Amino acid sequence: MLDNSFISSQLIDWFESHKRDLPWRGINDPYKIWISEIILQQTRVNQGWDYYTRFIERFPDVKTLADAEEVEVLKYWQGLGYYSRARNLHAAARMIMEQFDGKFPEDYDSVLKLKGIGEYTAAAIVSFAWNKPYPVVDGNVFRFISRLLGINEPIDTGVGKKLFTQIVGKLMNPKHAGAFNQAIMEFGALQCVPASPECNICPFAEKCYAYNSNQVINFPVKQNKVKTKTRYFHYFHIRFQDYTYLNKRTGRDIWQNLYEFPCIESEEPLSFEQLQQTEEFKKLFPEPNHGKYKLVVSGKKHVLTHRILYANFYEVILNKEPDSLSAFMKILSKDLDIYPIHRLMQFYLER
Repeated sequence: MLDNSFISSQLIDWFESHKRDLPWRGINDPYKIWISEIILQQTRVNQGWDYYTRFIERFPDVKTLADAEEVEVLKYWQGLGYYSRARNLHAAARMIMEQFDGKFPEDYDSVLKLKGIGEYTAAAIVSFAWNKPYPVVDGNVFRFISRLLGINEPIDTGVGKKLFTQIVGKLMNPKHAGAFNQAIMEFGALQCVPASPECNICPFAEKCYAYNSNQVINFPVKQNKVKTKTRYFHYFHIRFQDYTYLNKRTGRDIWQNLYEFPCIESEEPLSFEQLQQTEEFKKLFPEPNHGKYKLVVSGKKHVLTHRILYANFYEVILNKEPDSLSAFMKILSKDLDIYPIHRLMQFYLER
C-alpha cells in the first residue's frame, strides 16, 4: 500500500535533482506563469521557450497585453497554433484591467472565471504564485497516477477527471503545494513518458501497478476517440502589379481571425483542371484567360487536432484585376509580414 507522504516526498526529491532550467521556473509572477502555461499546453518546451521569451519581451505585463491590438497579439503567437488561446489571453488581460484594476486575482475561483482559463491552468497559477493547495491534473499527471495506482477509469470523462483530481489533492502536502505540482508535472514529462519509459530507474518502480503487472502501455485509459476529418484546401497567391490579396478567416472554424490567400475548399483532392470546373473557381476567376496559373505546392499535409489538411498553392499572375477580388483585402506584397498567418501560409512563404 502506497502512502501519500511517501509519494509526495519522493516526487519533490526527484524534482530537485532532475528539474529543467526553464525561464519561467522559480518565478512567482502570476502573469508570467499564466503565459507559460498557456503556451505549453500543446507545445513542446524547446519550441515554447523562444515563443515565451518573445511574447514576454513585447507584452511584459497585463496592461501591455490588454492595450495591444488583437492582430499584433496573434502575430506574436504565429506558429504556435491553437490561436483561440491567444485571443483568450488578450480578452482575459482586458478582463483583469476592467474587473480587477489591473491586478491579477489571487483566489482560485476568480482566476477560473478569466477567459480561456480552466481548472488545470487556474490551479497551476495559484499554486506556483501563492502556494495554494489546488492540484494540477494534466496529461502527464493522468499518465503517472493511472500507471502508479492502476486506475482504469477513463481520463476523458467527467467522472475520471474528478477522480484523478481528488487523488492528486490527497497526495499533495498543502505546505508544499507549488513544489508538488511542479514535481508531478515534470515527472510525467521526463520520467513517466508516454512511450518506452525507463521504468528500471523510476523511484516508484517497486510500487508501480502498471510496471509490476507489465501493463505500462495500457495506461492511461481513454473512452472516446474523436474521428479525424480530412479537408482539402486550394490557395491562390494572386499577384496584380505590386499587390496581392488576403482573406481574414472568421466564424467558428479553424484559424479564426488569421489571414490567408483566397481559398477554395473541396471534399476530395482535385487537379487544376477539375478545380477550374467548380463554381467557386469560376466566381473567383470569371475571366481565367487574364492570368497565368502555376502550381507551386502540391498536397502539403498539415495535421491539426482531429483534422488532417492537404493544401495546394497556386501562384496567379494577373494582367487584369477582376471585380471578384473586391471581396478580399488588397495589400502591397511587401506588407505581407504585417499580418498574422497560419502554419500552412508560413510554409508557403518560407519555402
